[in-house]
Amino acid sequence: MATRSLFHTLRCRLTNNNGAVGSNFIRNAESSRFSKPYSADAAIGGSLVDESLESEEKDDLRSRIFRLRLPKRSATTVLEKWVGEGNQITVNELRDISKELRRTRRYKHALEVTEWMVQNEESKISDADYASRIDLISKVFGIDAAERYFEGLHIDSKTTETYTSLLHAYAGSKQTERAEALFRRIIETDSLNFGAITYNEMMTLYMSVGQVEKVPAVIQVLKHKKVSPDIFTYNLWLSSCAATFNIDELKMILEEMRHDANSSEGWVRYIDLTSIYINSSRLTNAESTSPVEAEKSISQREWVTYDFLVILHTGLGNKDMIDQIWKSLRNTNQKLSSRSYICVLSSYLMLGQLREAGEVIDQWKDSKKTDFDSSACSRIVNAFRDVGLEEKASDFHLLLVQKKCSLETEVS
Repeated sequence: MATRSLFHTLRCRLTNNNGAVGSNFIRNAESSRFSKPYSADAAIGGSLVDESLESEEKDDLRSRIFRLRLPKRSATTVLEKWVGEGNQITVNELRDISKELRRTRRYKHALEVTEWMVQNEESKISDADYASRIDLISKVFGIDAAERYFEGLHIDSKTTETYTSLLHAYAGSKQTERAEALFRRIIETDSLNFGAITYNEMMTLYMSVGQVEKVPAVIQVLKHKKVSPDIFTYNLWLSSCAATFNIDELKMILEEMRHDANSSEGWVRYIDLTSIYINSSRLTNAESTSPVEAEKSISQREWVTYDFLVILHTGLGNKDMIDQIWKSLRNTNQKLSSRSYICVLSSYLMLGQLREAGEVIDQWKDSKKTDFDSSACSRIVNAFRDVGLEEKASDFHLLLVQKKCSLETEVS
């Protein structure tokens, strides 16, 4: 019971932005019919500041906008000047610029670009563009502003994209009650056909706040609506079962995946290997090491193995299996997230394997791809304490001190 309680707590306390089993879904969109338009300049005080564009090596629209180093400088001013000089701007060009700005977390400038696009090219705006607006407004002005914007959209612009974008914003900020209210509206909306990604958003939220017991209810709705699950749906479903050590349902899900029309040959092979893990304390084929290593080509999005398998084998006390899975993960060409380190580190600690836990800390600190997260380690300490494992918390705290890892004041 202590193991199960611990992993429930870890689900709630250790989830970070990298890990979120989550859905990286970001939709893009807006409507000039909104009764109270949001100007991105208001986010920094409302003043427009012209940018000097002389003596630059390149002089195209993208380069001009990306030379705006500070958020207070206005992309709108650059756009107006570009047009004033007799240049043309296409909607696709603006979409590409906004997308790249978002990728580099320059949300205020990306919002200004989409504002200009809506004001000047309204007839060419797509549902995805309106969805992007919701996402950007939530990042620049907050969830309340994004919600007001969505509610102010014309009925024709309240589409699967815009609904899902708002749900994504709620899930990202862990606002469970508001997300649940919106989800009820979604499933009651018969005029729209929502895909698996909308349901994935809701399950991702439940996983991130530690309410894994609510995931099966979302699956039931998905099946009732005859929505086809995708790989990420199975990922979340499997992980929720692993977190509660529901072995029978794990087997049932794997069997369903095996007969899913969307399953590729490589994916079926992965399912076979995973079934061996679940049904046996060791692999029956000595030449196979782990599903992760066997399927190095599987994308990060499809990477369901390590999370629930590590938790599962921790509950069964299979330290050797955790060793193999962790070695396989480190041998893949995928970037390990902080959650990867947290998951295996917590498992070694749970099994009292302090030497191995220390090695994981060293690997994490030496990683050139994923920065060591001291706050996550602090949350691990507190998670152990929350479920009454004070000795393990103390051992881990001492280990972090020995490794010269600074912790947040909450664990001192």
